[in-house]
Amino acid sequence: NAERLLAVGAGLGEAVVDPSVWPNVLEQIGAAAGATGAALFRSDIAMPEIPRSARLVETYDNYFATGWHRRDTLAERGLPLLLRGYQVISDQDIVTSDEMKRLGFYNEVLVPFGLQWFAAVGFMSGSALWAMLIIRSPQQGPFEQHEKRALARLSQRLTETATLSKAVGRMALSGVGNSLHRVGHPVLALDRLGFVLGANESAEGIFDDEIYVRNRRLTVRDREARSVLADFVDQLRTTPEAAALPVAPIMVRRAGKQPLVIRVLPVDGAARTPFLGARALLVFSDLDKKSAPPSAVLAQTFRLSPAEARLASLVATGVSVAQAAEQFGVSLETIRTQLKAVYGKTGTRRQSELVSLLLRI
Repeated sequence: NAERLLAVGAGLGEAVVDPSVWPNVLEQIGAAAGATGAALFRSDIAMPEIPRSARLVETYDNYFATGWHRRDTLAERGLPLLLRGYQVISDQDIVTSDEMKRLGFYNEVLVPFGLQWFAAVGFMSGSALWAMLIIRSPQQGPFEQHEKRALARLSQRLTETATLSKAVGRMALSGVGNSLHRVGHPVLALDRLGFVLGANESAEGIFDDEIYVRNRRLTVRDREARSVLADFVDQLRTTPEAAALPVAPIMVRRAGKQPLVIRVLPVDGAARTPFLGARALLVFSDLDKKSAPPSAVLAQTFRLSPAEARLASLVATGVSVAQAAEQFGVSLETIRTQLKAVYGKTGTRRQSELVSLLLRI
């Protein structure tokens, strides 16, 4: 149904902001193409968690579990054609009818699940070639030339969707990173293979010869922490996309400094698009760095004046009254008066109580 196929293609924008709808979109494309289902496939990296329609889940779980992604004859023959500019290829372009009867891919991957015929729509995401595979049963029959021409109209739309998805995903990651930077938290974003996608401005301040990024990998000198990070990257590669990442905070010990604590946060929303592949955020806490809640937060929480909030925020880092007076360029008496007002509004009686309260916010 060419009209229905184009209608589904026009609605691909929904997957840009909500990658979780991809299985449903692929289900609709498969139905419009008179097929059992559809799936996305990246040519240069094996991705067991590829988006696919519900009726192909078992097929592709078996495909990766049995190692067919490393010996797929159809991919070896078909991908060069897509790279040469073919928008759509099908079985008839790469195998003969006799080969279909004896090739292991058909007999071990497709036939056991009641499948036989396929077409692949090529499209690009940056420099990476992707394909949307549409698979039919023996009863649904092979793809005819006029059907391939209809599918070819999806190629450019898929490229646009992938490009926009990647850009929106990076914007989402950047927004999170900038927000954490404003409250003094260094953060790195990792993809599903453990490669660094980006770091916020605060992260640049923690890199040295003991913790740094090399070849897009986070590297630490601490041997124990390096081993834990390697195990975590293995988890990223093998844990299903929908599953949580049960990772305890990672302690990175440093010579002559307090340790760094790395906490793992999940990535959600637009940044989870398969074309970007963001999977986790690493948030760093530097135990050498004394920090306190922003003064605006303290002002709102305890109804402090701007001057009182700035003083409370500074005092929470361990600064003495004399040091605060010098830093703000006011007299000791002024600081003591403001601090007395802060005690009254926060319900504390001495500086140690105030610091303890503020560091819990």
